[in-house]
Amino acid sequence: MDYTDLYINGAWHKTPTRFDVINPANEQVLASVASAGIADADAAMDAAEAAMAEWAARTPRARSEVLRKAWELMTARLDHFAHLITLENGKARADAMGEATYAAEFFRWFAEEAVRADGMITHAPSSGARIIVQHRPAGLAVLITPWNYPAAMGTRKIAPALAAGCGVIIKPASETPLTMLALMPLLEEAGVPPGLVNVLPSKKTGALVDHMLHDPRVRVVSFTGSTGVGRTLLKGAADQVLKPAMELGGNAPVIVFDDADMDVAIEGTMLAKMRNLGEACTAANRIYVHEKIAPEFTRRLSAAMSALKVGDGTDPNVDVGPLVNAATRDKVAEFVADAIAKGAKLECGGVVPDGRGYFYPPTVLSNVPENADCVHDEIFGPVAALQTFTDQDDVITRANDTEYGLVAYVFSGDMKRGLQVCERLDYGMVGLNRGLVSDPAAPFGGTKQSGLGREGGHEGMLEFMETQYISASW
Repeated sequence: MDYTDLYINGAWHKTPTRFDVINPANEQVLASVASAGIADADAAMDAAEAAMAEWAARTPRARSEVLRKAWELMTARLDHFAHLITLENGKARADAMGEATYAAEFFRWFAEEAVRADGMITHAPSSGARIIVQHRPAGLAVLITPWNYPAAMGTRKIAPALAAGCGVIIKPASETPLTMLALMPLLEEAGVPPGLVNVLPSKKTGALVDHMLHDPRVRVVSFTGSTGVGRTLLKGAADQVLKPAMELGGNAPVIVFDDADMDVAIEGTMLAKMRNLGEACTAANRIYVHEKIAPEFTRRLSAAMSALKVGDGTDPNVDVGPLVNAATRDKVAEFVADAIAKGAKLECGGVVPDGRGYFYPPTVLSNVPENADCVHDEIFGPVAALQTFTDQDDVITRANDTEYGLVAYVFSGDMKRGLQVCERLDYGMVGLNRGLVSDPAAPFGGTKQSGLGREGGHEGMLEFMETQYISASW
């Protein structure tokens, strides 16, 4: 691998300690990567602070042009980034290409948004003073990204931060740091000044991040990952009253009504369940199917899942790669065993294959009971857990009965009913007759324990800005 050291102030820095990145398809070492410490974090914050002053002073159009160039460069190198994503994350080639394309789009979207931090001038009704409202860069941002989308979760944070005028320090997941490190030469070529973007892979994540969150120069923390870690970060951020953006866990329900177009419902459920092998906070977790169509839906979904080819994601004929590590695979297997022990029926899959690699086959469980662990926790793997319903009010209550509120999916041929159900679901996002909701142009985020703030859309840039109000008379 070409880029395996820390990236600070536009240069590569070696460290005394390093850690291995493992290819989940064969359990072999891909690369040895530098592990950042406290001194490295201080150097990165020094660099970002110095670079941000000049960057924030640039015109919005000047920042926009750099982001646009980053989109052009990444789009021209999608094959390279997709291959790297597959090597360190495991996802199949087509899935990795989808991520790389999605990741690049954030640069284009926020290139367009950079020039649209609109403010306002109006009169105060009582005093007659002018009310001037404008948005300013919030300050240095610490970005903490997960392993399931090594490229997209980084660009979804970097692009709006740069559009807003902020400098950033990125802490990528230890399982998948290579993609983010490989992005840095591209940003240099696009015109991002040295020091504005810094990358600190590390095996000492807790201490490293906590140190940065308590540095007075840091004003924003943006995290994508588990709700448990998010709570810990929020406690640390409270000490300095940092501006938090938290995209946390999910427990996505899918509701399939008896009037749904079966082809659309199967295709949408497959996409919601199997995109990124189910290793996504947006993945379908509880699938409620009306009992009138449950037999046909179960049969067709099982056939579609069984038809997927499992193997090394670098093989273009493979549909499903390995899970990211042994712990994730073993947890998925435990969910399946628990559900079967409590009365669920195994329709397909469910057996860990022999050999190297963290593989788990696409699996369908029917008649999953309410007390099964997979109903209440994120599966984060290729397991479709099916339940049935008859009453609309009842299924809405069941769908909402979770501490999470990231995304839900509804399939119905009756648009009026579909929209009415969507409005009653306590989720930040709902897919209606669609198994995919993620879009750079849309505000991504959830309710309840699924997070704070939004990524993407116009709202994504505002997470890195502060609103200033000036009361003026002249």
